[in-house]
Amino acid sequence: MDGPREGTVLVTGGAGYIGAILTERLLDRGYNVRVLDRLYWGEGPLERIRDRIELVVADVRDIPREALEGVDGVIHLAGLSNDPTAEYDPEANWQMNAVATEALGRACVEHGIERVVFSSSCSLYDGLPPGMHDETAPVQPRGAYSTSKHYGEKALLELQDQGLCPVILRNGTVYGYSPRMRFDLVVNTFVKDSLVQGRLLLHGGGWMWRPLVDVRDVSDAMVAAYEAPDHLVKGEIFNVLHSNYQIRELAMLVAGSAQLVGVTVSLEEAPAPKLTRDYECSNAKLSARLGFIPRRSVVEAVSDLLSEIDIKDRAQLTDPRYYNIRWLQLLHEVQPRIEEFGSVL
Repeated sequence: MDGPREGTVLVTGGAGYIGAILTERLLDRGYNVRVLDRLYWGEGPLERIRDRIELVVADVRDIPREALEGVDGVIHLAGLSNDPTAEYDPEANWQMNAVATEALGRACVEHGIERVVFSSSCSLYDGLPPGMHDETAPVQPRGAYSTSKHYGEKALLELQDQGLCPVILRNGTVYGYSPRMRFDLVVNTFVKDSLVQGRLLLHGGGWMWRPLVDVRDVSDAMVAAYEAPDHLVKGEIFNVLHSNYQIRELAMLVAGSAQLVGVTVSLEEAPAPKLTRDYECSNAKLSARLGFIPRRSVVEAVSDLLSEIDIKDRAQLTDPRYYNIRWLQLLHEVQPRIEEFGSVL
């Protein structure tokens, strides 16, 4: 790292799964942090740091101009964050992940803000031929989520000649504990299924490859990208992952960890899904250019999860707020009633 920068960092989506961890990391390094978040999951994820941040409650599709005033740099996390939510509402996904990202980049140029770190995704490599893919791979996104992320990348990179210093981080599938917990990510899902069902399903045998990374390592990679000198990161794309794992291997690691806390877990074969995601990525550039290597393994993260959550509280483990698509569906169901009865509520 080049060392902490001075001033205020705007974190969009700072109350989310990654954002709640990242925001605390930035505070601990001495930054002033302004969080912009729609608060779909409430203020709970920010409870332990609420008195240390400035909170702007707003939608990333309509960022108040004043949210960027006095800001020295931006780390952009806000938007829909996985394939199911993107496919559920493709238009909202496009507006949040693509259009809003481009608008944010242009707003940063207008405000003289140079450094923008963008949270993209290794899912852009899905559909490529088998092999280890680095940042130069000719990506051809095939889903709504990855397509919108790819557009956001290109939109920010095209603003370099207007003074923007964009840094793109393509994150692997994230795992680990966060104050805004998610149980719809493969490792976290396996932990939940172990505790609730006592079995893990291996769809198609579980032979598919995925790049994975711990939520703390993702946050630290973002800090490293934010703090690095311009000549190392301007207009650069970095894959962020701890390692590539086969789904079958992940199931075995989670089942073994669960057994250590007295939970017996069986592994069962299941039919392959219609759309199979299967790809591997290299993180060599992140290590060589920034000297940063994600270090927290799946086993460490699972051990932390099992100690942080109440393994007997099934209601907690199945609460819709921990599943992005289920929570989004509930919000869509409730919103018309809120609008209808708003004057009464």
